[in-house]
Amino acid sequence: MEAPIEPVFYHKLEIREPGAEWEEEEEDEISELLVSNLKRPQDIPENKAGGLPSVWARIGAALVLLAVSCFLAVRQLQSQGHSAESVGSVATPVSSHTHPPGVFHHSAIISPAATCSHMGRELLVAGGNVVDAGIGAALCLAVIHPHLTGLGAMVWGLFYNSSSGNSTALTTGPTQALAPGLGLPGALPALHLLHTRFGCLPWSRLLVGPTMLAQEGFVVDAPLASALAAQGTRGLCPLLCHADGTPLGLGMRATNPKLATVLRRAALAPTPDLTGKVLLSLLAKDLGLEEPLAWPRPSLEPALQLSVPQGILFTTPSPSAGPELLAQLEAALRTPTPSPAPCPQHLQTALISSILATVDNSGSTLLLTSSLNSAFGSRYLSPSTGVLLRNLTAESAHSAWACPLILRGSLDDTEADVLALVASGTPNMTTVMTHALLSHLLEPQTQHQHQVQQEPTENPSTCGSVTLLQAAAHAEHAHVSSVPRGCCPFQGL
Repeated sequence: MEAPIEPVFYHKLEIREPGAEWEEEEEDEISELLVSNLKRPQDIPENKAGGLPSVWARIGAALVLLAVSCFLAVRQLQSQGHSAESVGSVATPVSSHTHPPGVFHHSAIISPAATCSHMGRELLVAGGNVVDAGIGAALCLAVIHPHLTGLGAMVWGLFYNSSSGNSTALTTGPTQALAPGLGLPGALPALHLLHTRFGCLPWSRLLVGPTMLAQEGFVVDAPLASALAAQGTRGLCPLLCHADGTPLGLGMRATNPKLATVLRRAALAPTPDLTGKVLLSLLAKDLGLEEPLAWPRPSLEPALQLSVPQGILFTTPSPSAGPELLAQLEAALRTPTPSPAPCPQHLQTALISSILATVDNSGSTLLLTSSLNSAFGSRYLSPSTGVLLRNLTAESAHSAWACPLILRGSLDDTEADVLALVASGTPNMTTVMTHALLSHLLEPQTQHQHQVQQEPTENPSTCGSVTLLQAAAHAEHAHVSSVPRGCCPFQGL
């Protein structure tokens, strides 16, 4: 295990407006041309005092100056209009060459919801780094995917910092009960702690988009609509129900103004501890509990690691499933001819966790996975906060759904590739992840290089209905993809 990590400043991405360099060069060339042609009249032999050519020279110079000024003004207006349109619509920046889908020059984010991937990219455009983008997207998912995650969820994170070469694990802390069967909410202080250590933008900036979604409303997407249709609305009204108690359907609009209020208050909290107290004080009122309550104690600690011939593996420590995953991988790689573990015969089809990944072209990567332990968690909807609390079961102490994984090439090679995998939760998650990574490692090297350069790898043999996200840094580009293909929208720069 690594020594305790020293504080590292993780700088924001340097992002230039599309075409800015070309415009500056063009303006310099025009300026040089203008200076060379607009010599002073007295320097020209024909322009003697009282000579007619002097008048025409001045008129010509004025016309040239006027034409160039108009040209530059039009170029500037076009550039401003294009920049405003790009930022407003979050369109992909114009480049001199094209890439396959999921490959970007600077950075990328992939999540189960287009709205949240879009929100993460907006934070990158605003000057944030992969940590800012990932946290903003996670808070967005906490609003629009209450069947899988939320402020009442448990969160695990894995961050590889290319600036230091260190990997850090995030946990919401030991499982604690807020009330019988109800888990203590830890997502908000955990994400705030991660931001305090590695974020770039102000904490309040990351909460602007999720707060607006909760206040003004969000559209019920296909995953949430399917969960409502399958699970029913017990305990979820009026948040996700019609007046007659039937569930909201695909494309309908839901609002959560109480949650918006919590997020606004959390944006003003200067520390993770105070962020947790914002939510706990309101939950205590709802449950009739006496204050003060013990708030969640999230932690950041060195990630677990395992050296392999291809580099070094990082994952999250216990009580996540990370140690079990590394044990399976180590055992498989010790065999003379390792092969992917067989897929589990009976996979749980109902996913119980939310996942996302962000990566930049230097290899800095953040994986986040969170869960309410079951669909819609405890189904206790706090009337003062609009938060669904996670349910506690006998297995809650062990997060079998959490084992994000990062493979870093040789630490001695500053340009080594980085590959990150995170999958949606099932009881057999470690076997699924072992299968996916071994399938990747055992590919012929030349074939793998070709795939990474041409298109993010999608292994068709990934187990069952599990959703797997892949993020990678290769050849100074950021790559993202998913299995199954197209299940998770991505955005990038």
